[in-house]
Amino acid sequence: MSFALPLLAAATAPAQKIGHAAPATPGIGGALVGLILVLGLILGLAWLLKRLPGAGLGLRPNDQLRVITSLSVGTKERLLVIEVGGEQLLVGVSPGGITALHRLPEALPPVPVQPLPNFAELLAKRLRKEK
Repeated sequence: MSFALPLLAAATAPAQKIGHAAPATPGIGGALVGLILVLGLILGLAWLLKRLPGAGLGLRPNDQLRVITSLSVGTKERLLVIEVGGEQLLVGVSPGGITALHRLPEALPPVPVQPLPNFAELLAKRLRKEK
């Protein structure tokens, strides 16, 4: 009869709910706080990557290879003049690959870069015209 005592004690104990020890699910407040933290982390990392160009990606500006000018000749085709080690080449770029077309005997003259207009001035002009 001694083996029945634990069974008898378990049978007379008050019934407990299933899952009574499980943690409660977070409410809407906890979910919003978690969402804000994740979004903040994403925005912070994006800002950091923008401030440190090429950090961790192996991207560094290269003085030996650069694009001098480009011209679109189709929807996916372009002509590029690139400078490689002081020499300029005309290359064609298409979805099928890159083809060297011509070696320029003398370098193209540099194209003057026009400064971008001030955004605030453009916006003010645009707003004055619409009124």
